[in-house]
Amino acid sequence: MPRAPQTLDAEAVRSWCAGALAALGREREEIDAINVYPVADGDTGTNLYLTLEAAARAVDETFAGRSGAAPDVAEVIRAMAHGALLGARGNSGTILSQLLRGTASVLADGRDGDHLARALASAAEAARQAVAHPVEGTLLTVADAAAGACAGGGELVTVATAAYEGARAALERTPGQLDVLRRAGVVDAGGRGLVAVLGALVESLTGETPVRPADPAHRPVLATAEDCAGGTAGPAYEVIYLLEAEDAAVERLRARLDDLGESLVVVGGDGLWNVHVHVDDAGAAVEAGVEAGRPHRIRITHFEVRGEPAGRAVVAVLPGEGLAGLCAEAGATTLLARPGEPPSGADLTEAIRRAHAREVVLLPNDGDLRQVAAAAAEQVRAEGIRVALIPTRAAVQGIAALAVHEPDRRFDEDVVAMTAAAGATRYAELAVAERQSFTSAGVCQAGDVLGLIEGDVAVIGQDLTDTARTVLDRMLSAGGELVTLVVAADTPASLAATLESHVRATYLAVDTTTYHAGEGAPPLLIGVE
Repeated sequence: MPRAPQTLDAEAVRSWCAGALAALGREREEIDAINVYPVADGDTGTNLYLTLEAAARAVDETFAGRSGAAPDVAEVIRAMAHGALLGARGNSGTILSQLLRGTASVLADGRDGDHLARALASAAEAARQAVAHPVEGTLLTVADAAAGACAGGGELVTVATAAYEGARAALERTPGQLDVLRRAGVVDAGGRGLVAVLGALVESLTGETPVRPADPAHRPVLATAEDCAGGTAGPAYEVIYLLEAEDAAVERLRARLDDLGESLVVVGGDGLWNVHVHVDDAGAAVEAGVEAGRPHRIRITHFEVRGEPAGRAVVAVLPGEGLAGLCAEAGATTLLARPGEPPSGADLTEAIRRAHAREVVLLPNDGDLRQVAAAAAEQVRAEGIRVALIPTRAAVQGIAALAVHEPDRRFDEDVVAMTAAAGATRYAELAVAERQSFTSAGVCQAGDVLGLIEGDVAVIGQDLTDTARTVLDRMLSAGGELVTLVVAADTPASLAATLESHVRATYLAVDTTTYHAGEGAPPLLIGVE
């Protein structure tokens, strides 16, 4: 029988990460089914899996391009933690990423059993500090128990096995610590995911699969709002984003978000953070991030108690945090597109699944995303989700489509009405030229203001307001009843007011509506219906 390893090497870390991903893949649906806390939205297993998938991808990248030589083990451990931070999903995934970060900070200095014991203690403490209001009977409790069970140190396998057994025993006690679990007859979903991760560590060291947590509490349940919160409705939205910010700004952000909502978890450090919170005002949560630093990869999810999927949902790709928040409040599942960072097919597929509906209307709001969106729609159709892709080419077309969306009418009728509203909306955009180039309106110089109508440059100007007025007049020369203006955060505050006054004075029968897109949007979007 081969002697058990005394230290973690790079291959062992890689094997652990891959094994944890495989274990969560096997148990994902069961973990989703027992997810009743903090929100019964049935996605804890999926979120943990996606978080580990990002970690595993980062680990594999450290091995890429090396001709036989393994990377430094500290580099692999840091990559695992950093990948999890970047890819963290949901409450449990965000906490798991902090557990891995806390583990990595100790294992970077040593990989024997004593270091692993200290690493698990550091991880449990870091995770608890990241949660604004820790609750017992959750993943945090299971992490504490794992660390406590191996606190004496020892050989590597002994420590890993003791941590797993301690976590497994703690998991079975969670229904007695949290009433919502007891009422639903389940253990904590996030804690069960952590047990799977620790079990994968034992298997990577011993080659043997440890005993899985036993019933009674792993039967699938259909959670209700009463199961989740004792009859009290929680916040409407989950907001998650990566944030580039200084430590002091993050401390102020914690206080601000704690006032806005609940289930607040802020993890990370060294200038990069992952922020997770449940709120009723999604836009305010994103704005708080903008005040603290630079938020990106923003995901806003409208909560629905999971069980049976919703009848119908709308998934919209949008430029600008404010616009995404606005559409999320209108009931859409949103995906943020930043300049130069269009969403991938995987992002779109994940957003459609996140909507958790039998029927989905997909609004890409960008002509360049049409093929990617079509591929994503085709992929989820194979999973039994009915998806209609409306080929919206601009955010203003998506807003028009969302405005006429009626989930209670027949799916085909709803899609036709939304498609007609989008098609009846002509669109324009203002941009600033980055370099000299030839356009359909002539040669532009760097710094010129470009007015694009239906995707083609129609006006080249020097002043944002003058160019916007010219573009608007050209569009309204063909008629129109409603003008929609979408302004970015760095657009002069006077621009929208000036254009509204111009429309009132020049086009008496035309109404104007203005929306604020926030950070990451073009200076001005115009829609004419």
